[in-house]
Amino acid sequence: MERPQHYRFHQGEKSLPFSDAEYEARLAELRERMEATGAQVAVFTSMHNIAYYSGFLYCSFGRPYGLVVTDTDCVTISAGIDAAQPWRRSFADNITYTDWQRDNFWRVVASVSGENRVVGYEGDHLSLIQRDKLEDFLKPLTMVDLFETTMRQRMHKSPAELDLIRAGAATADVGGFAIRDAIKAGVREIDVAMAGRNAMELEIARRYPDAEYRDTWVWFQSGINTDGAHNPVTARKLARGDILSLNTFPMISGYYTALERTLFVEEVDAASLKIWEANVAAHEYGMSLLKPGASCAEITHKINDFFAERDLLQYRTFGYGHSFGVLSHYYGREAGLELREDIDTVLEPGMVISMEPMLTIPEGQPGAGGYREHDILFITDDGNENITGFPYGPEHNVVG
Repeated sequence: MERPQHYRFHQGEKSLPFSDAEYEARLAELRERMEATGAQVAVFTSMHNIAYYSGFLYCSFGRPYGLVVTDTDCVTISAGIDAAQPWRRSFADNITYTDWQRDNFWRVVASVSGENRVVGYEGDHLSLIQRDKLEDFLKPLTMVDLFETTMRQRMHKSPAELDLIRAGAATADVGGFAIRDAIKAGVREIDVAMAGRNAMELEIARRYPDAEYRDTWVWFQSGINTDGAHNPVTARKLARGDILSLNTFPMISGYYTALERTLFVEEVDAASLKIWEANVAAHEYGMSLLKPGASCAEITHKINDFFAERDLLQYRTFGYGHSFGVLSHYYGREAGLELREDIDTVLEPGMVISMEPMLTIPEGQPGAGGYREHDILFITDDGNENITGFPYGPEHNVVG
């Protein structure tokens, strides 16, 4: 039997998070950006750009996936193990490559891209091994890094994206309220986390009955486990007076949103209350700074000064916020839109950014623990719109 290197397997109806017109507009802008850089063909390998331009969010499990865009074609390249799912979940055409021969993936890419052309790639994602294979199979005249220009495109959200992000923030709130209801002394972190995750997954299914459901999760931390923003859930049991960190993360068609709040079990001591109130004040001050014309660095320095005046800056552990859109804890990041000292990006209407100051007070000091509040804001023509609804601060979040 002669086995093929690739084939098309298209069955079922296409189902996408956005309209055809949305993807056509994204691709039209991409082609303009490709022309500006001199790229004749784009070969994307990252989850975030493949999802952004086609709608398809792949599951690699060690296999390569791609999206090839030329001046006329847009084709996702997927592994046979996925059958027709990549075609159903992609605006683009789709070609399936087989495992029968090594590097069939690159043979398919070359069949769409052609050889001896100027090839655009993602410098933040393409590995050295895969770059060598790209050069072997496509024989490019030269290569152009499209990382920066595609990131800049993704920073500016369309009305359809804003609607999806708004729904994600509302879903995060649903998870937050389920978590707050589950908090009691003696309950394990994992039990509280599951309550929030289950509530969000049911809410996503209610809002988007035709979507795929995956990757929604919760980080619920207590006591010493609050010291890091990304500390995993454990089986630690909550105790009266514990500091808590509520973190809900719904994922809708590759779009991540977040809610993060500081809470205490039943009571909060005076030292902790002082730190908490200072961080809440920084959070409110920071949100007031998010407006068109302000640079990420400028905002960061102002919040730094706010903390320094209160002798708390030394307890800050990371930047004050970041962009939202096609984003996850294991793919994607619009690194040019983060509230850090080394980012000079100026805020513009249509951008989406969080405000999330965090202070970590070491064990053994009064008020020990990690304090963090997190809201998502749309940058508007004259300021911002906060789309997070879950309340913050001591008045609302001493619970249990």
